Amino acid sequence: MDKFPFQLLIKPAPSKNQTESVLCTALLRAIPGRREVYEASWNGKSVIVKVFSHKISAKRHLKKEWQGLNLLQSKGLNAPQPLLYGQTEDGQQAVVMEKIVNSTTVLDALRKTPDKTKKLQLLVLVCKELARQHSKGVFQKDLHLGNFLLSGDNVFVLDVGQTRFFPREVTRNRSISQLALLSGCLPANDTASLATLCEEYFRARGWQFGKPDELLFQKQLTVRRKRTIRKGLKKCLRTGKRYLKIKTGEYLAVFDRSLCRQDQPLDFIEQIDALMDKGQILKNGNTCFVSHLRWNDKDIVIKRYNHKGFIHSLRHTIKGSRARQGWLHAHRLMMLQIPTPKPLAYIEQHKGPFVWKSYLVTEYLQGENLRSFLRNNNLAEKERSIATQQVTNLISDLGKYRISHGDLKHTNILITNNGPVLTDLDGMRVHKCNWTCNLRLTKDVDRFTKRD
Repeated sequence: MDKFPFQLLIKPAPSKNQTESVLCTALLRAIPGRREVYEASWNGKSVIVKVFSHKISAKRHLKKEWQGLNLLQSKGLNAPQPLLYGQTEDGQQAVVMEKIVNSTTVLDALRKTPDKTKKLQLLVLVCKELARQHSKGVFQKDLHLGNFLLSGDNVFVLDVGQTRFFPREVTRNRSISQLALLSGCLPANDTASLATLCEEYFRARGWQFGKPDELLFQKQLTVRRKRTIRKGLKKCLRTGKRYLKIKTGEYLAVFDRSLCRQDQPLDFIEQIDALMDKGQILKNGNTCFVSHLRWNDKDIVIKRYNHKGFIHSLRHTIKGSRARQGWLHAHRLMMLQIPTPKPLAYIEQHKGPFVWKSYLVTEYLQGENLRSFLRNNNLAEKERSIATQQVTNLISDLGKYRISHGDLKHTNILITNNGPVLTDLDGMRVHKCNWTCNLRLTKDVDRFTKRD
């Protein structure tokens, strides 16, 4: 089913005497061994088809999806209209639903909206729709912005397989917990936006927002943010809507799909060393080799971590390659809205069971490192003051989330048109204990204040 378009034949339930033909035109999402989601057409309508392929739980997932969509419709909530369900020719379970045209996920809409005010307006729309769901006893166990679809000013719920339906409205504590989960996409220091979301939600439910609610919200916000990051880091290590995992020969890699839209990822892997040699070499040391180049009309930086002997390979095989760690660290910072170059891929070369070399690919950002920036005699005092405050806030955010950088020096902070950006995350650590965090942060500050 990887060549498009193709015909998907479905025997509708409960009657299987007839066969419906659905023309699948594009793959929207795939979770290997579990489900695929296709864009398709049926009887002249634009539709979405979900095919459940798990050997044990496919029927259960299909039943939840079909019943969930019908229940949402009966409650007058915004959701795609269920059209048919049944079994495919190869025995898989499929459900066909209405496609919401001229729409995008709220997550994609937020990413494409640089304006802070417009982002908040989008979240308020979701917040009000969430309040409507809760007031009618609908509770999403897998609540995230990728499961909301935006069409004009209407917000539709997607992926209803993990939605629970209660005979009464969702309780206050559970509601606050989900509101905190929704608010986790906002920076922790954006108190004004967080307060707006709380006010809009409570107004939609007809409640008053009191001090106990605020304390519970803050507590749940911390808990939910940690859970969201944990789930997000798992997602960026497997094939999904945004990422492509590849295992071929001696290579294992995960790509952000935006990196290889035209050329195949395998081509990139096979010629990566040659590409680096032809690029602008930024660093050529015993430990790592860094090169700046263009690929698919993107300015990228590739950092290769060299092989340094058997013990070195054994250590990084056990704890994860440095490229993999850098990939995860960068995604963590992005989810916490701490600026860092966007990670685009990580690649591991294996010799037998051992990691031999690894590569981290990130976007290339135009800018000047903090050391050079501050030594610029033509720099206006106002610009210097703004940049200094932004860097101070960045370092403060690291401490707030118990993160130490490990090599926090002026040359590892890039000053761009959009503010300071943290680079070189090789020594980054996330701490569980306050005392280890404080110890490492003290070392970071000492290193930062030391003259390079």
